[in-house]
Amino acid sequence: MKNLKQFSAVSIIGLVMLFFATSCDDNSDTFTISAPSAPVLADLSFSQLELDALNTSNPAVTLSWSESDYGLQTAVNYAVQFSIDEGFTNPVNAATIVGQTALTLSVGEINSAAGNAGLNPFEWSTLYTRVVASIGTQQGESIASNTLNFQVFPFFNYPFEDYYLVGNATAADWNNNNNNPVLFRNPDNGNHYFFTAYFTKGGGGDGDGRFKVLETRGLWQPQWGSTHPDGSDPIETQGEIAGNPGTQSDDPGRFGVQASGYYEFTIDFGTKKYTMTPYDASGAADFTSMTIGGTAVSDTAMNQLSFDTHLWYISSIRLVPGDLQFTTNTGSAWGGTTEFSGQATENGGSIPVIVEDDYEVWFNDLTGRYIMIPLNL
Repeated sequence: MKNLKQFSAVSIIGLVMLFFATSCDDNSDTFTISAPSAPVLADLSFSQLELDALNTSNPAVTLSWSESDYGLQTAVNYAVQFSIDEGFTNPVNAATIVGQTALTLSVGEINSAAGNAGLNPFEWSTLYTRVVASIGTQQGESIASNTLNFQVFPFFNYPFEDYYLVGNATAADWNNNNNNPVLFRNPDNGNHYFFTAYFTKGGGGDGDGRFKVLETRGLWQPQWGSTHPDGSDPIETQGEIAGNPGTQSDDPGRFGVQASGYYEFTIDFGTKKYTMTPYDASGAADFTSMTIGGTAVSDTAMNQLSFDTHLWYISSIRLVPGDLQFTTNTGSAWGGTTEFSGQATENGGSIPVIVEDDYEVWFNDLTGRYIMIPLNL
């Protein structure tokens, strides 16, 4: 009898524990949503929109739509999208708002969306727009509205970032606004930049032969360097990059060279990596003059950088749609096929200029790399 009582007690305890375990696994609090209703975009009051490059902050378009119903009380995300085709093959998200059913976009925002979608500047084209509703942080259960379209005349949208050298290894020294040489962008990868040129070790100390990369002349931030702390940074031939404020709040370490000479510096803001490789310039031609000319500009002499005579530049020159080449004092003409940046070769054709503006132009006769930076776009 005593054993029976013990067994019964154990059984009761087991049943109680099973009850609590079952209760803990109860999923009765989960919920389901009904099939959502699509938002409905209200018709626009215009059919054509010419964008004004001088008033980019002015309001351009106000879109409004009906709420999307998910059958429960929840905040709904609305993404405003643009595309160059009605099927939205490659949609561009212009903005995302939560719980609101109207949005005003500025001239600059519409122009940026049009350019990112693939429309050409300075010509009338059709731009399609819609609103996509979703819920949650993962944009679940998305559903698109009806599609509207209008004719738009964009101005030019320069999509690239430009970067400049600063440091006592370079021509600019530690002066952030001293005609700092520009990095040459890879035309096939907008995150990848080159600079093949002379770097000096100066006095030869650990603090000599150092440099960083700036995004804007005259400003110390944003700046890019190595991942080591500034001041405790060894000189390395490759590594990872860090930026203030790109990756951190304090300043990154310095890049550097162990000895004076020619090097090829590469930096990739996509992979966050850099390399520093010695470059043999012993057999390079020494040109005494360089001219830029073509249908985009009348023949104009370029300036030779005294710190490195293989680098040529013009701080500001007006270019119009057309083409151009770089011509040496020996009469050889160097050209390429890509606008804004690329690699020219002797008798390599003409470099296209697609939009009129004042440009800063650099050419490296060691590598043929060129870059043309619009100053007002």
